[in-house]
Amino acid sequence: DITIIEQDSYQEQLQNAKSWTITNKDLEFYPTNLPQEPKSPPLVSALKTAIEENHASFQFPGHNLGHKAPFSLTQLIGKSPFHYDVGEIKDQFTPQSPIIDAEKQAAEVFGASNTWFILGGSTCGVLAAIMGTCSPGDTLILPRNCHISVISALVLCGAIPKYVFPDYDSHWDFATSVEKAIRELELEGKQPAAVLITSPTYNGICSNVTEISKLCHSCNIPLIVDEAHGAHFSFHPQLPISSLKQGADVVVQSTHKVLLSLTQSSMLHTSQNSLVQKQNISRCLQTLQSTSPSFLLLASLDATTAELKENPEAVFDNAISLATEAKYALKKIPGISVLEYPDMDPLRVTVGVHDLGVSGYEAKDLLFEDQKVVPVLTGSRSITFLFTPGSCRDHVIRLIAGFRNLASSRLLHKSIKTESHKHVNLRPFVEIDMRLTPREAFFARKKVVDIKDTLGKICGELICPYPPGIPVMIPGEVISEKALDILLQAKACGARITGASDPLLSSIVVCDV
Repeated sequence: DITIIEQDSYQEQLQNAKSWTITNKDLEFYPTNLPQEPKSPPLVSALKTAIEENHASFQFPGHNLGHKAPFSLTQLIGKSPFHYDVGEIKDQFTPQSPIIDAEKQAAEVFGASNTWFILGGSTCGVLAAIMGTCSPGDTLILPRNCHISVISALVLCGAIPKYVFPDYDSHWDFATSVEKAIRELELEGKQPAAVLITSPTYNGICSNVTEISKLCHSCNIPLIVDEAHGAHFSFHPQLPISSLKQGADVVVQSTHKVLLSLTQSSMLHTSQNSLVQKQNISRCLQTLQSTSPSFLLLASLDATTAELKENPEAVFDNAISLATEAKYALKKIPGISVLEYPDMDPLRVTVGVHDLGVSGYEAKDLLFEDQKVVPVLTGSRSITFLFTPGSCRDHVIRLIAGFRNLASSRLLHKSIKTESHKHVNLRPFVEIDMRLTPREAFFARKKVVDIKDTLGKICGELICPYPPGIPVMIPGEVISEKALDILLQAKACGARITGASDPLLSSIVVCDV
């Protein structure tokens, strides 16, 4: 009889096996279903090996594996992160590089043809995707409420934006808007170099990527999807389908946002039948990325891939359950509304507070004071909360308690500021007048002008409330009264304004042309 070796004794017997002599006769009875030791992810394994070899290091980084790490930081986090912060690993620059191996495994898990690990966040991925598809003078179709990284990409590559303007009063039919933009360009004798969309939004609302990709491909136009907030899609039956599975050519994902990797680590994927050449993306990333990558960040991407490969549904069961529980409880609170859409990420919970007589910014401050609750996004009328594999029940209990206290406290209604009742209307986009391209405006001569004198002048800086990082003013556009009102309203309600040279918004940089 063949005795199956238990896992606990397997390693011990495996050591003794070095002295075994196995004949062909033995092989007839040798068990083939022995338990195998789990294989470490390639980058994690390479990092472990680099430390175990105990090098006499005379290379970067200067702290030398934590031998001289800054005291104040080691008091906070210990020396372990420094111990694994190596400057180089074996075979790093060869075809056998564990980085290449890890990226290939990630491509398999995420359903891509090619995958690149990115350490500059999705911002770097968006830059590479646009630079890899658009040349100077090319046209890019994109939504006007895109992330600021898209505008930065236009500055770098010299492409010209063809904006599609969202309709905030109805479910946005993006495919129809894209088709209209393509036809308008055809009348001008032009074809766009690419189409870019953002899906999902910060609130978790998804576009019909399948329909848009079919439209683009029928015109031989590549589709880029900024899926920064959707890296977890397709890994659970209750989650939306990923853009890669819906036919997008290039997809950029913030692996650190909802998945398990370290902050600023992301991935860029191309699909199996992508219209975008792999070499173009590689060249752009070589230009944009550091030649001294953090192996801690890279290993965190590698380890996340391994976790998803092992049992993806189990990773998200808890998060989906807690999000569902929170929505159910929040809907029962008077004066509270919960955003619901047909195609929406179940891990995003957006809570409307306008009926309570407070702005989203005020509600955010009150929730923090009461329960130390921190949201992912604050707007003038609502607050968005993100549920992840790391979410816990205690935090959900505090979230619900905070809203119950907020809704029931009559003192809050007495302390409402007059401007809190004003809704910051983020709908300036249909009225834009672009006099210079983003690149032309970026390099144009500038001057600082008092805000009351900026009306009608060409904006010289990219200004937006953050998050979500959607620009209200873009370099090259004429400053309108509506755009000024939006910024001043947002500031009055407590929004953080980024990109402006003057954070107080008493002045704005304009193009001196």
